[in-house]
Amino acid sequence: MTKFYAGIGSRATPPSVLLTFARIAKRLEALGYTLRSGGAAGADTGFEMGVQNPKNKEIYLPWKGFNNSQSELFVISEGATIMASQFHPRWSALKPAGRKFMARNCYQVLGYNLIEPVDFIVCWTPNGQVTGGTGQALRMAAEFNIPVINFGQEDLLRSPMDELRKLVVGEGI
Repeated sequence: MTKFYAGIGSRATPPSVLLTFARIAKRLEALGYTLRSGGAAGADTGFEMGVQNPKNKEIYLPWKGFNNSQSELFVISEGATIMASQFHPRWSALKPAGRKFMARNCYQVLGYNLIEPVDFIVCWTPNGQVTGGTGQALRMAAEFNIPVINFGQEDLLRSPMDELRKLVVGEGI
């Protein structure tokens, strides 16, 4: 059985955290996890860099060729759009591109069929806030009881790797 995690976060993720995310992705891949992410600059790219085998990542795009990604996972379904509208606090204020980004985030959390939740989310947001596109995924995580490790949270700054070890396997990242 395949295990999934979402590796996501802000485009402004600090470089040191991006390197950590690449290491985490490499280790999780070795443990049999598949990355779900969104191809954006920043955290998404950090995680994707750590995955060695392309078969071990699902990169969901808001449209074909987003950020020069070659991923074929770019079709946004009506179901994902409806779901995204239910989780976004200001859906009516979003432009069409923003709506596609938010719908794309549904796939990162629940998979292509929107019914297979990730085992956990690893991310970085400024000060651990629920903000931006990552915030959309974090609101969904709360609804579906998905554990989140946010490297932007001050209380995790002391030992985020310890938290991840506990969540995943116990040791080794």
